[in-house]
Amino acid sequence: MTLVELETQLRKRILVGDGGMGTQLIEHGLTKGECPELWNVEKPKVIKKIHSSYLQAGADIFLTNSFGGTRIKLSAFGLEERTDELNFAAAKLAAEARINGKFIAGSIGPTGQFLEPQGSFTESEFIQAFSEQAEALSRGKVDFLLIETMYDLREALCAVKGARKSSDLPVFVTMTFKKTPRGFFTIMGDSVQKCLETLERECNIPVFGANCTLDSKDMADLIKIMRKWTTRPLIAQANSGQPLLSAENQLVYSQSVMDYVRYVPLMIKNGVNIIGGCCGTGPEHIKEIAKIVKPSA
Repeated sequence: MTLVELETQLRKRILVGDGGMGTQLIEHGLTKGECPELWNVEKPKVIKKIHSSYLQAGADIFLTNSFGGTRIKLSAFGLEERTDELNFAAAKLAAEARINGKFIAGSIGPTGQFLEPQGSFTESEFIQAFSEQAEALSRGKVDFLLIETMYDLREALCAVKGARKSSDLPVFVTMTFKKTPRGFFTIMGDSVQKCLETLERECNIPVFGANCTLDSKDMADLIKIMRKWTTRPLIAQANSGQPLLSAENQLVYSQSVMDYVRYVPLMIKNGVNIIGGCCGTGPEHIKEIAKIVKPSA
């Protein structure tokens, strides 16, 4: 698949993304302190099963299990020397699970660290880490790279530079915003306008949007604001509400499936082009989104 093919599809219809990979991994037994990316080589059948469940639910786009796949992030598990192996395996598993006509996004998440002066890392160190990950995902034959859950525009720009340093694939970006009394901002204080103008005008990112933190109602409001600042395709991947602990001490989310999807028509009205889910969402969410987006399917 190419960017031209994807853009052709986006001109025709709304596309459906997948849901939370981490949520599904936890349901399949991932425990606190485990490295999700290690399952690409230790439990590949589980990863392919998760991919297949989203595709069967109606996803047009699905993400590799590589969200925390930078060398910097993997070093927390002592796996930094396996960066190439784990990312390449993530892409290959997605390719094996692919159904014709579906798009594979190479997931690239934040490093979990901060740039100077808030942190100890330089921009060049971030760029190199993202470049290494992007190269492995590209070699594994993903269709495009999705830099996601970015809460710092500076880190997002490093990720874009790194991805383009080692890959010719299209690069999309989704930022993560919090709702405040003054509007929507990243935790580093980046406004919606600043993020979109920088990503579009300075980086020429063809598709961008937001994921994580917000529930579907707030995400619909955010998309309306984003649409004021750009005519390019927008991605929305909201959380299923806020994480809570149940009476049984299990992690649950505040939005039910039907409450989550009730705001999908508003997202569409407000100008979204790709709708998926983030934390707390699963195949059941994607199935209901697909019913709204593709009612004749």
